[in-house]
Amino acid sequence: MKTGTESRPNPPNWGHRLLIAATLSIVLLLAGAVASATVPRWWAHRVGDQVNESIISGVLIGLFYGFVFTLLPIALIMIVLRWRRTWATVGIALAAALILALPNLMTLGIVLGRGNAAHAGQRTLDVQAPAFRGATLVGVLIAVALAAFIIHLSLSRRRARVSARHAHAELAATKTPQTPPQQESPSNR
Repeated sequence: MKTGTESRPNPPNWGHRLLIAATLSIVLLLAGAVASATVPRWWAHRVGDQVNESIISGVLIGLFYGFVFTLLPIALIMIVLRWRRTWATVGIALAAALILALPNLMTLGIVLGRGNAAHAGQRTLDVQAPAFRGATLVGVLIAVALAAFIIHLSLSRRRARVSARHAHAELAATKTPQTPPQQESPSNR
């Protein structure tokens, strides 16, 4: 029984929530603007230092980055979706997958970017890291194909197991139990 003296919970303070959302949006926009002006140059120089103007190194490092940093995020998301399906777990997995995919995303930002930093990154990669961008794309495509193949195998294996269970159940249902004819034992004679 409720009495009139019980207190009701306070309603949400929408003004406060709106202020927090606006502040976070402004901080994210400023961080994005700073990142778009600095990250492409920084990443291009890091890759250029690793490749050191060698086409073979550009191909090998590009294949490595493209393959590993595509396959790991896909594997993480697939593992989480297989065993944990809460919204919080999926959200954390997506954030972790984005972090794992950052090398490829930074390279993509250089390739598709239209700003001065992206163009400077393109020129740096042209000189210091030849063949890196193309090899990264090939590595990404190989990783996606491998992940798709593994997913296909997993799903077809699951379908085969379900089909086999149904076949065994149907066989057991149609099979009538046969009792062997009783033999007369010497003591019954």
